[in-house]
Amino acid sequence: MRCTAILRIVVILLTLLTTWFFAEKFFSGKKDIKRNVLEQKKVKINCGNEKPCPDDYFAFKIISGAANVVGPSICFENIIIMSSVRNNIGRGLNIALINASTGILIKTDSFDMYSGDVKPLLDFIKPVKDGTLVFVASFDDPGTKLNDEARAVFTEFGSSYAKKINFRDSWLFVGGKGINSKSPFEQHIKNNKETNKYDGWPEVLEMEGCIPRKTK
Repeated sequence: MRCTAILRIVVILLTLLTTWFFAEKFFSGKKDIKRNVLEQKKVKINCGNEKPCPDDYFAFKIISGAANVVGPSICFENIIIMSSVRNNIGRGLNIALINASTGILIKTDSFDMYSGDVKPLLDFIKPVKDGTLVFVASFDDPGTKLNDEARAVFTEFGSSYAKKINFRDSWLFVGGKGINSKSPFEQHIKNNKETNKYDGWPEVLEMEGCIPRKTK
């Protein structure tokens, strides 16, 4: 009888320990799931980008024009702000200005750098204020009328290639006024008849990323 009672006690203790073990694992797993959900809420995927951006960053995607046929597009925070569909792009340089603190679009415009005058471009970019993001997408020809003054302004915005842009090059650039450094968001392909993907034009450029929100 005494052995039976001891055995029952051992069985009960083992049952309680097993129940506690699995309960601990279960609730621990729920905590991990909840933690993962909370962490996922801190990031967002916009503009169809491959990687998400944290809450205090802006998501963007920018695509250059394809030869002189398909126009460029600029997406910011899941909103297409410039594209052929919106009918607000043109041959040359397509530029969007956005407030780096609020993410609010300031204005957009396109500038013909083949046969047009460079003055409208200078009137657009020279008054840009500190804390403004500058998005640039080329279409057809970004460089023929791009003079030294305009190139210098883009260089101040953080461009590494503005002084090298020439006839029918492909160029994407995201910089800003007052960033005091070279932008990590820039791509450039030279027009080269031996390497051009299209007849007379280099291939399309595509760039996406996350830009930190300006807090000061």
